[in-house]
Amino acid sequence: MAARLDNSTERIVKYLSDRGIPINVVFFEVFTDGQARYLSRVWFQDPEDAPDPTANPPKERGPWNGEFYVSFGEAYDRAWEDARNYGFVSGGGGHWYSNTLGYLQKGHRVWVNAPGKGYVGVGIVEEPVVKVDAFMVKLSDGREVSIIDPEVKLVAKDLEKNIDNEDLAEYLVRVKWIHTVPIDKAVKELGFFGNQNTVCRPTDPKWSHTVERLHQIWGV
Repeated sequence: MAARLDNSTERIVKYLSDRGIPINVVFFEVFTDGQARYLSRVWFQDPEDAPDPTANPPKERGPWNGEFYVSFGEAYDRAWEDARNYGFVSGGGGHWYSNTLGYLQKGHRVWVNAPGKGYVGVGIVEEPVVKVDAFMVKLSDGREVSIIDPEVKLVAKDLEKNIDNEDLAEYLVRVKWIHTVPIDKAVKELGFFGNQNTVCRPTDPKWSHTVERLHQIWGV
């Protein structure tokens, strides 16, 4: 368990994991929002890729349906309305939040959950992950500029925070939306799949149930 992971320790964990050693790292961080305080937990590797051999009984798993789960945490420096308007999902504030965005490649389907709110969208990945300043958007006059250009009107107040820090910066993946809803219309039901990693490839039976229900609710 750690708040951060240095590069040498990260290489050791990957080395052991690649050789079948059941090892993982879980990160904890505390966030404040007014009077509320939240404890965030994120795995270095998706636990489904690094299973715990001591689990008894083993959790039921099914085949992965080829579709990705994305957690989109709204914050002062990240807004779902911007993601809807400009076509992206994102993560940042540390390597363990942004590194799983690398799973997403062109053509992948993603289902987006806003933690604590519910599911807010489904779309198809158009371009792989880039650092926030390299994500281009088109203005009304046809010009393309970085999304952090002052001419781009964003709801988020500080998307470019930590822009000079490769580890802490925000990273974006371009998505063509099939269907989205605003946060206040998010879909949340008992039995829906949830995960605190930014991106994962679920094999939990709850995932198939969640996707089937969203297909029905959204008509996609």
